[in-house]
Amino acid sequence: MIENNELLEWANVYGNWYGVPKKPVKQALHKGQDTIVKVDIQGATTIKKILPQAVFIFLTPPSTEELRLRLKQRHTESSFDLALRTKTAEEEIKQLSLFDYVVFSRQNEIDRAVADIEAIITAEKCRVTPRKVSF
Repeated sequence: MIENNELLEWANVYGNWYGVPKKPVKQALHKGQDTIVKVDIQGATTIKKILPQAVFIFLTPPSTEELRLRLKQRHTESSFDLALRTKTAEEEIKQLSLFDYVVFSRQNEIDRAVADIEAIITAEKCRVTPRKVSF
């Protein structure tokens, strides 16, 4: 898909390849549908260059301590990986100004984060001058 230019963005994150296929995003936008893609900072930066009028939401735990606790509870990261992910998160929060909104994902409060994102979508639809997002 990379070779065929079929991805909106792609990256190798912690040894795994991730990407956002262009076609379904493009189709949804052309139909006027809300389109949500989950990417890291690098992906958001790339997409912002292509679609600067898109709405960007930074989703984060309320603190690095809570992130560290969640990662430890998952038992999926080695000590090295845990330290790397924590350091990366600390660096990513410095990029907050690239985003339009921030939503805090608190432990055991997923409904609250979803409600915050829904509120952002509603607010964007109520703009006096709507954003036109297409490519």
